[in-house]
Amino acid sequence: MSNAEATTSSDRTDAGKAEPAAVLNPEAERLRSLLEPAVQAHRLYLEDVAINVAGSNRVVHVVVDLPQEETGGVSLDVISDISKELSGILDSDPSMDSRPYDLEVSSPGVGRPLKEPRHWHRARGRMVSVNVIQGENVTGRIQSVDDSGVTLVPEIAVKKGMKPRQGDPIKLPFDKIRSGKVEIEFSHLDEAGLENEHNGPSEEA
Repeated sequence: MSNAEATTSSDRTDAGKAEPAAVLNPEAERLRSLLEPAVQAHRLYLEDVAINVAGSNRVVHVVVDLPQEETGGVSLDVISDISKELSGILDSDPSMDSRPYDLEVSSPGVGRPLKEPRHWHRARGRMVSVNVIQGENVTGRIQSVDDSGVTLVPEIAVKKGMKPRQGDPIKLPFDKIRSGKVEIEFSHLDEAGLENEHNGPSEEA
């Protein structure tokens, strides 16, 4: 049986430290199927399962998130509870590699790229920059998200030192969006109705 160490992950910077190489193999998908029911039982979404290997050490990294219709972040208490539960499942798994491993459970950081519709749903109310296919890139606050795309209230640049003004809402279909990312901000969190810990702990450096 493996010796598992469940840890919670938070925003961190490891300057100069090489990250373990991610191993993409069927084992990660098998673990995803094994762990997903327990994650869903906590009313969470299983974002990713990855196995990172550095020499003889292995880290099973599990990323969980709130359902797309919710705002806010996954609390540290929930992360801690689910870490213990997932660790027990892995320890009891007869197909688990016999080598020791560490378990890290975290939630996505604010810097997560917006790649899937659910990512845009989770970023409602946030300021984002959008790289548009065959069009001008847009920076604005997400007003709403539906099955077809994202409605933004764009920020229009004015003279230096002046507060940007808001333009009329625009709809960007998903098939016209090349990429998107949340802009880090603090002054707008209260007016957007969001808490500072909007995205909870992060797996990102």
